[in-house]
Amino acid sequence: MSSLQKSIATWVGIISSLSTAIGVIQSEPWLVTISAIFLGASILAWHYGRRERRTLDSASLKIEGRGIDSLNLANLSRRINRSLVVQEVSRDAVIQGETLKITATYSGYCRAPRETGIEFSVDTDNNIPFNGLDCWGYDLMRDPEKRHPIYPILKGTDGSSKKIVVPLLEPLNAHDPFKVALKCTLPGCMKSGLEYYAAALSFEQDQVPHSTVRLTFVGDFPEWVRGYEFTGAGSPELLRDLLPLPGEGRIREYVDTAVHIPGQSARVYLFSRPSKTQRRLTPS
Repeated sequence: MSSLQKSIATWVGIISSLSTAIGVIQSEPWLVTISAIFLGASILAWHYGRRERRTLDSASLKIEGRGIDSLNLANLSRRINRSLVVQEVSRDAVIQGETLKITATYSGYCRAPRETGIEFSVDTDNNIPFNGLDCWGYDLMRDPEKRHPIYPILKGTDGSSKKIVVPLLEPLNAHDPFKVALKCTLPGCMKSGLEYYAAALSFEQDQVPHSTVRLTFVGDFPEWVRGYEFTGAGSPELLRDLLPLPGEGRIREYVDTAVHIPGQSARVYLFSRPSKTQRRLTPS
């Protein structure tokens, strides 16, 4: 609660108490009425301040000292999808230099009477204008061979946390299955040093049965990769250190497979890649 809100709540409480005492002593009903009004205002001011504090706390997400700015912004304007039930989520993130290429695929069924599009969240620290993104969607239930790419629509503000809607080739009715993918290329959003990839969910369901995240690094390998989970209550929880899959060459892959993850949550994959200067100084 701000100092102004604290001051208002304090004075309202004092006036309420005095008015009640005077009203009881003098048996003036109008003073009792005013006291009740001030007491109600005091309770509302306290409740508002507490709610604002919770919002700010959830929007100040840091992991190992690194601010997760895109999720901080997303938490302030989070919208919950109430029309779809997601049964499986698959995300592929390819990191090459400063470029991030993502493919997100959601599958499940519709529980609303009608739905015409599916919303995805694209979260990065570097604010790349929507028009500068190479983004395409696919309605895989009706176009499994991806012959009819769909140009997505920006919903809301064009910031570092974007809500992107993929219109369906045909509307969904209640209980209809769906499988939709979004592909995006985001240049200039991955820096050397401490960096992250965020995978957020915002659906009105307790759990998502299956989730897979695949991180692929091309050329510049991370020194380590750690997976965290954030549910909006408390601090992010360290899940585990991810180990690379066996392989050689210029590609290194990490896979995180999970079951029954919260429907309103975010998984953050923190990693550290040495800068070009550090790589030159490191003995071979």
